[in-house]
Amino acid sequence: MKVLVIGGGAREHALCRSLSLDPDVSALYCAPGNAGIAEVAELRDVDPLDGDAVARLSTELGVDLVVVGPEAPLVAGVGDAVREAGIPVFGPSGEAAQLEGSKAFAKDVMAAAGVPTARSYVCTTPEEVDAALDAFGAPYVVKDDGLAAGKGVVVTEDLTAARAHALACDRVVIEEYLDGPEVSLFAITDGVTVLPLQPAQDFKRALDGDEGPNTGGMGAYSPLPWADPKLVDEVMELVLQPTVDELRRRGTPFSGLLYAGLAITSRGTRVIEFNARFGDPETQVVLARLRTPLASVLLNAANGTLAAEPALSWREDAAVTVVIASHNYPETPRTGDPIEGLAEVAAEDGPDTYVLHAGTRREGDAVVSAGGRVLSVTATGSDLAEAREKAYKAVARIKLDGSQHRTDIAAKAAQAG
Repeated sequence: MKVLVIGGGAREHALCRSLSLDPDVSALYCAPGNAGIAEVAELRDVDPLDGDAVARLSTELGVDLVVVGPEAPLVAGVGDAVREAGIPVFGPSGEAAQLEGSKAFAKDVMAAAGVPTARSYVCTTPEEVDAALDAFGAPYVVKDDGLAAGKGVVVTEDLTAARAHALACDRVVIEEYLDGPEVSLFAITDGVTVLPLQPAQDFKRALDGDEGPNTGGMGAYSPLPWADPKLVDEVMELVLQPTVDELRRRGTPFSGLLYAGLAITSRGTRVIEFNARFGDPETQVVLARLRTPLASVLLNAANGTLAAEPALSWREDAAVTVVIASHNYPETPRTGDPIEGLAEVAAEDGPDTYVLHAGTRREGDAVVSAGGRVLSVTATGSDLAEAREKAYKAVARIKLDGSQHRTDIAAKAAQAG
């Protein structure tokens, strides 16, 4: 099987790494990729948002499957252009991807499907914003309706900050605050059958102790030793299957990766948000634990034959990933700094510890930073404590001037486990 992955972040590196280990994959391409992905896949240059260009590249390469990684190309309908060229695509249509592209659309789908979520208001005027903020009170939860690269959500006790964020957006969703720990649960679907993956937890705040601004994610771990063993079955019944069924009922079937961001509240499980693709950095830890070869699962989802796929097999090991970010992230990050220590990790830390590239590029013989989140150091171990120890040992080997990372990823869970 020939596979083309679209994107160039740590999520796509994790996907390419898994696909490169799949004996069914005879050729693996990534466009545009990054310096790390180049080690496991052949890179091609393409604008990920140009559906016609991606379709032409897919045809030229003669691939059997295209996997669209990031949300922006999915919402832009890149998958539709490739499907029209007769090539199977893992990823929803542009219309179905509005589940992530518009939080108001997602709320409407959840209401119709009876999916438990936070009460909310969709606001487009200052008057509506003020009324909604007053109705819910602090903590204020204000979400940009559109895509914002994981940084469009403000959760604050500060009314002035909440209002300022709301007024800076064309349309916002203001909702009640959900208490309790958060969980990410992925599911692969062909629009009818839903195949859940293992849950993970990520860390959105930039600083230790969940302080600092929201980011795209500073680390993650899986499994969740504190979670109810029945959590996946519950979310399948109350959230994932009803959402897929509702989208099919509307004539916009959702095929690809459905991501449910959940809050385990005192009143039960509630959906915080949906994504239409693998989440970053949770993908790194979930795929690190997946034993089933990935390619056939994704192809069956793309072809509408997922019911034929047997239950997924998982490693008993735990996985932890720690993000190394550039100086000044998540504001305007500094780029172009050389990265040292990557060879040492590969040579010293064994096959269960590895570095996934996000914002990197190659300059001659050097790898330099090229984005806010630069690297994701992933490790597996017999339990979370061992996986954490391996991951942070590798993080210490990597030198990037001015870089930052959290030191408490999975710390509480490892102690509890």
